[in-house]
Amino acid sequence: MEPSARETSAQAQALINWELAASTAARLTPAGPTLGAAEIGAAVDNLRLMADISVPHVHDITGLEAARDLRDSSVLVVDRASWSKANTQSFAVMLQPAMEKMLEGRRGTVNPGAASVSGAITGSQLGAILAFLSSKVLGQYDPFSALAENSTAPAAGRLLLVAPNIISVEREINVEPEDFRLWVCLHEQTHRVQFAAAPWLRHHMLDEIENLSGQLLGNVDSLMERASAAAKSLRDRTGSGAAPSRGAIIDLLQNPEEKAAISRLTALMSLLEGHANVVMDAVDASIVPSVKTIRQRFNSRAKDRGVVEKFIRNLLGLDAKMRQYSDGSKFVREVVDVAGMEGFNKVWESADHLPSEAEIHNSKLWLERMGH
Repeated sequence: MEPSARETSAQAQALINWELAASTAARLTPAGPTLGAAEIGAAVDNLRLMADISVPHVHDITGLEAARDLRDSSVLVVDRASWSKANTQSFAVMLQPAMEKMLEGRRGTVNPGAASVSGAITGSQLGAILAFLSSKVLGQYDPFSALAENSTAPAAGRLLLVAPNIISVEREINVEPEDFRLWVCLHEQTHRVQFAAAPWLRHHMLDEIENLSGQLLGNVDSLMERASAAAKSLRDRTGSGAAPSRGAIIDLLQNPEEKAAISRLTALMSLLEGHANVVMDAVDASIVPSVKTIRQRFNSRAKDRGVVEKFIRNLLGLDAKMRQYSDGSKFVREVVDVAGMEGFNKVWESADHLPSEAEIHNSKLWLERMGH
């Protein structure tokens, strides 16, 4: 007897133990800065205030007047464990369709008991990764939370500001707290405005993620073989003293269809992050009085990372994410220089107007396609 849709959904959820991932992350997350109850309350209130203050500046800089109504999304000030839990909920939304398709393709071959054990292992591993990331992220716009089962999130998602990390960094680089918090909020609120300006973007992004995860999960045996080859490559490179080459490792993990899917997602993330960085860079001392000092000290932090952290960041692809910031910023600036902000804002009109990865690296191609 074939399993029902509800049974298939339940089996897919069992492939990764999301609750275990969240609890593992909470257990392994390093302690944040020491604060008293009154200090915590004041910091949370101030972050909410800075989040509110930043929105009009984002609208003025981006020219996205149509995105002034943000009532369909919300801002939450969270701790590290809450950020990790929120991400397990989003991951569940993103991966559920692909895992269900995988199960349908392997119908009758998946042992429920083995899947449960595998799900616990995968959940623990994911929790360990989230624990590491939870101490690094300052903020994140989550467009998928409303799609989670039994979700109470607003229809367009939520912006998460990770209070202990923001406070930790502002102390580390010794800058004015209110200025730094406003500067961070300007970047993060830009993402909220992006999704408000392009209501179609959330489902487009989800479709791209589902396509990529479907490619990766479609042939588990092939994926495991390639993952094993990638692990051997990493071992060989680190054993010889050479720096891990993330590009070489990724090449082992992708067939042509996967590469195309990753290319589209890379271009999209470069656009979103680069645009938010351009907004931050457009801010002057009239908005954030100590912005010059903040930029200088914040950008210098990367030089002080230890060897272990650099290795983990490379393995997780975080350094590639930083390149997305710079590549996307360059694209946005070049387009605005030629077409103005109004011309650039065509990217939010439809998925057909999004730049490809090639266009991110050569803005003239996108400008020509848009008639400039």
